[in-house]
Amino acid sequence: MKKNSVLIAGGGSTYTAGIVMMLIENRDQFPLRKLKFYDIDEQRQKIVADACAIIVRERAPEIEFAATCDPEEAFTDVDFVMAHIRAGGLPMREKDEKIPMRYGVLGQETCGPGGMAYGMRSIPAVIQLIDYMEQYSPKAWLLNYSNPASIVAEATRALRPDSKIINICDMPVAIKKSFADILGMKDTDIVERYYGLNHFGWWTELYDKDGNDLMPRLKNHVKKWGYGPAGDACGNPLLADRSWLDTFRKVKDVYAVDPDTLPNTYLKYYLYSDYVAAHTNPEYTRANEVMDGREKTVFSECRRIARNGTAKDTSLESGEHAEFIVRLARALAYNTYERMLLIVPNNGAISNVDPTAMVEIPCIVSKRGYEPLCIGTIPNFQKGMIEQQVACEKLVVEAYREKSYQKLWQALTLSKTVPSAGVAKQILDDLIEANREYWPELK
Repeated sequence: MKKNSVLIAGGGSTYTAGIVMMLIENRDQFPLRKLKFYDIDEQRQKIVADACAIIVRERAPEIEFAATCDPEEAFTDVDFVMAHIRAGGLPMREKDEKIPMRYGVLGQETCGPGGMAYGMRSIPAVIQLIDYMEQYSPKAWLLNYSNPASIVAEATRALRPDSKIINICDMPVAIKKSFADILGMKDTDIVERYYGLNHFGWWTELYDKDGNDLMPRLKNHVKKWGYGPAGDACGNPLLADRSWLDTFRKVKDVYAVDPDTLPNTYLKYYLYSDYVAAHTNPEYTRANEVMDGREKTVFSECRRIARNGTAKDTSLESGEHAEFIVRLARALAYNTYERMLLIVPNNGAISNVDPTAMVEIPCIVSKRGYEPLCIGTIPNFQKGMIEQQVACEKLVVEAYREKSYQKLWQALTLSKTVPSAGVAKQILDDLIEANREYWPELK
């Protein structure tokens, strides 16, 4: 098997160490010759890189490891770029979440005004990664986790239509793990039919590998508990955070709107935006939870590894985020024809939705890239919601491209999370002030 060179763009992310662990654990399936980190924040990256250098040295010394802030050094001689960057970091995420809350509108990382603000920052950052890759390693694939994935995907479709980028998200993977926990089986034994946009989709079929329909059992559970565990039992570490447990529980109300399908958890932000706004502390949002929780935990462990010079007893581990992106790279490298949910141009896969929409659907992945599966015609409820959300995302990309205040105002106004054009304008003006360092000047 050919050995690969992988660059992780966003070397200072709290998820980077997990990807490193997964790559090392699976090097018999996806062998590496070189592993590199790239980040524009040298200090943040150093915390993670110092620990990962020790992990690689102890567990896979045959892999060459390096961390750099120089684009040419980073992007030269790579086969895959695994990107999970956060333009503006967690401090800007905090503003994305708290500014809409001033006006009684939910603040969320990828949904509504906060997601659009983040999208305006992410577009140039991801486009720059594509340009670096095409300049220094034009045959490489960019596997992009960077949020908000739908807006980023639409931007890459519109601005870099011929680039070798695949946009992905691990949320359906995490939800599928919950399905498996509920059913008492392995998630790899569940075959799914799913369609929608990123953080905006529905499962229509779930079978085991013998062809048995799993939906009735799951629906009976969801009516009572959502995607959370029955009672107080909780074996899913994701649900240790109160906000995530609430999100998984709220699925029972989202499901009630259309009991023919099972929804993505993020649909609560669109169908119950008033509930979310009323149950969010405007002074302490999800960004604060991450800064006080995951970030402190991961960085503390990385510093401990670097200080002790060994990772033999580390608490760092791989997870769904890492597993999904490594599986995708392996399918592209070794022609495994794996079935995966990807964010791709519709091109008729959902026959009654805009062919240029960036939809999240099952695809078959091989050396040729990806081949979307046909979904067919979808019901009017989902069609209407998708078309409204696609219009929002396209308007954000057009606003960035044309430096248009008007189109960004229209995007916020069209969002199901915003009650009126007047409120949209107030939020937009505040977001412009907060993002002067990142957004183009809007006219």
